[in-house]
Amino acid sequence: MVNNTLVGYNKKELPGKIQVIGIILLLAGLALGVIGFLTDYVRALHNYLVMFMFLISIGVGSLFLITLEYIAGADWSVPFRRIIEFLASVIPVLFILVVPLIINMHDLFHWTHLEAVEHDEILKGKAPYLNSTFFIIRAFVFIAIWFLFYLLITRNSLKQDKNFDQGLTKRNIKLSAIFIPIFAISLTFSAIDWMMSLEPHWFSTIYGVYFFSGTVIAALAAATLVTVLLMENGYLPSIISYDHLYSFGALMFVFVNFWAYIAFSQYMLIWYADLPEETSWFVHRWTGGWEYLSIFLILVQFVVPYALLLSQPAKMDPRRLKIAAIWLLFAHFVDLYWLIIPSLSPKGYTFSWTDFVFPLMLTGLMILLFVFNFKRNNILAVGDPKLERGLNFHL
Repeated sequence: MVNNTLVGYNKKELPGKIQVIGIILLLAGLALGVIGFLTDYVRALHNYLVMFMFLISIGVGSLFLITLEYIAGADWSVPFRRIIEFLASVIPVLFILVVPLIINMHDLFHWTHLEAVEHDEILKGKAPYLNSTFFIIRAFVFIAIWFLFYLLITRNSLKQDKNFDQGLTKRNIKLSAIFIPIFAISLTFSAIDWMMSLEPHWFSTIYGVYFFSGTVIAALAAATLVTVLLMENGYLPSIISYDHLYSFGALMFVFVNFWAYIAFSQYMLIWYADLPEETSWFVHRWTGGWEYLSIFLILVQFVVPYALLLSQPAKMDPRRLKIAAIWLLFAHFVDLYWLIIPSLSPKGYTFSWTDFVFPLMLTGLMILLFVFNFKRNNILAVGDPKLERGLNFHL
């Protein structure tokens, strides 16, 4: 059992203005989103898909980080696991958010047009997998699986705050061991279904790994940002030191490099092979104005965060970490935009104000979910047997 006074943790409430900001952003995003659907329906639908995939990254990526901690037996991250659990709470909301996409599949995916499939041998060959019925089943099954593991793992974690049962940690370790391979498969197929199938003639065997790298970056960045903000405002125990922050900075730096490696590997192998059915996807993104976004993506997702996080002091500096986290969340959104929107207008970039609408909605949603969880639960996993070791962690 952890003595709350000893670790310097006394729960205090968040300022009411945070919830107000969340409500304003969510309502503004919803209102502008409705206007966007009425004025530029197909573009708004694709932008909504960008938001949906971003929320999958935050929610499912956070659940992955939770299970990774249990599997690895890490100590340093225990004081921050509840924060990551709060971020993972977006998973149940995916059941609702996926409905508009399912209803409007015909306007997203070329392969849902039966008349197009009949005259296309490639689409005919992919029809056993790319068909509306199987697609919808996969979408809801994957969300249901993520929700099940989220529910079981977080329920055990929260229950431990009350009964301090160490056996609950062992249960979560077993659940995590089961979840990791399921996570890898479900995330890969979700990336293929929702993004790669937007251009069904194209394929990449590394696409799932590419999305995984961006997902982990986004989840780490969100956890880092919230952690630093809570530390700065006295919501976490004073015993937490810069040594704890270093691990967040180091992990973000590692996955920034991993993303760059995977992105370059995919590009280099496809471009070197020079097969028309493979290179067409990149040609779309290097012509008609999209080439500027491609170059910008390299800078925003790799060059800038690499420079921000390169030195050891940078990985321990709260201000630097906060900037890096916000930057990487923006970078992942740009990455998803780059993956999705060119399929709508492959001949060239066209501006749409709806590109800026759904970030408001997802930001407001995440703020409200965090506030909701914060009010109901401890921000610290006070019943975890490793908490004291985690709080006293030093490099």
